[in-house]
Amino acid sequence: MNSLLPPLSLYIHIPWCARKCPYCDFNSHEQPEELPERDYAAALLEDLRQSLHQVQGRKLHSVFLGGGTPSLFAASTITTILRGVSELVQLKPGAEVTLEANPGTAEAEKFQGFVEAGVNRISLGVQSFDDGLLQALGRIHNSDEALNAIEIVQKSGLDSYNIDLMHGLPGQTLDQACADLQQAAGHHPPHISWYQLTIEPNTAFHRRRPLLPGESVLNSIQQQGETLLRREGYSAYEVSAWSQPGYRCHHNLNYWQFGDYIGIGAGAHGKWTEHGSGLIRRTARLRQPVRYLDRPGAGKEQLLGAADLVGEYMMNALRLHDGFALNEFCARTGLPESLLASRLHSLQERGLLVRDAGRFQASALGRRFLDSVTAEFF
Repeated sequence: MNSLLPPLSLYIHIPWCARKCPYCDFNSHEQPEELPERDYAAALLEDLRQSLHQVQGRKLHSVFLGGGTPSLFAASTITTILRGVSELVQLKPGAEVTLEANPGTAEAEKFQGFVEAGVNRISLGVQSFDDGLLQALGRIHNSDEALNAIEIVQKSGLDSYNIDLMHGLPGQTLDQACADLQQAAGHHPPHISWYQLTIEPNTAFHRRRPLLPGESVLNSIQQQGETLLRREGYSAYEVSAWSQPGYRCHHNLNYWQFGDYIGIGAGAHGKWTEHGSGLIRRTARLRQPVRYLDRPGAGKEQLLGAADLVGEYMMNALRLHDGFALNEFCARTGLPESLLASRLHSLQERGLLVRDAGRFQASALGRRFLDSVTAEFF
């Protein structure tokens, strides 16, 4: 049984984009001629009101406005949303408040308005600085707009920001991938998310698969990219997350450490732990924006059993370079460590896990085959 509740975060989903990218499997929809900003903001706050039983006396550790493209909304709408949130739930002093933005929606006045609304961290979906590769990805911005967006963010007074980059793109060479990473690092952002493009079901790329770099090129990109990032002063704390000292993403860390989070908005997912019983539930909102606007807060809730908890905890914890300790597993799941013993031993014997100072971590080999490692716990 869980004796203490974990930290609590809030995820707010804004489901619209200027255009759906061919690699994207998130719940995002091409924006209508007129965005229903006012109605959607009201629906979000009603959704949160219906979710207040999940708070259980806690303050919000972090808030994350994701999408979709939240920066499509006016700064005044973001102000309404965040003000409403703070009236319903207390935020911890200095709580991280992140908003995802695409370079094509970067306007200096709007971004300054986001800061005034309470946003203190922006995550910029740059993906690449190469115009040809951006076109291959179906992105609506170009490299000049990406550079302009970074400049706007740097001048906005934000506490922190992240540059989101992808590698292993259609037709991408080793030199192009390293040039992208060097360009990003050269702006000295506090945080860089750097991850390989994967082809997901139910995407345009899955229906018509592009030609991607071969395994040897991908391995070289990974090795040289990691060396470059370390040389530029970044350290990896998760599979795809690199930060300067003191700038790890608190919100995402709460996911990976199996904290609780309320999810509001069309298609948003959440997880919460019931005080006293220690029962853990997953929530999911209606996916279609029109249906969500009619019934904010409606969706599904699932009680997680022991097998689900083991699998989901390990899927998250093994992404972290620091891994996990057994007492952390027990505290967050309410389960005995004996449920892991045989599988941990087997993975150590095969060189896929290591134990260092009482913490289990994926080895270098294990990180290369992380999906296979985490599959052992499902």
